[in-house]
Amino acid sequence: MVRQGQEGADMPKMKTNRGAAKRFKATANGKVVRSKAYAGHKFTSKNAKRKRNLRKSGLIHKTNEAAVKKLLPYM
Repeated sequence: MVRQGQEGADMPKMKTNRGAAKRFKATANGKVVRSKAYAGHKFTSKNAKRKRNLRKSGLIHKTNEAAVKKLLPYM
């Protein structure tokens, strides 16, 4: 598709993985934030400290960061 006033065709846009977009966000410094696992149900068997820490967000490990950024090209 060529726009008026442009020569040649544009490169196609890269698609964002929508599942990853709902799960991860970027910080101001470019790190990737995630929500913690095991915080969905069965809270009676978890102590108060554990439940409190599950409410906080965590960072993606640096070994997984490249893979997540590949899924989210515009992050």
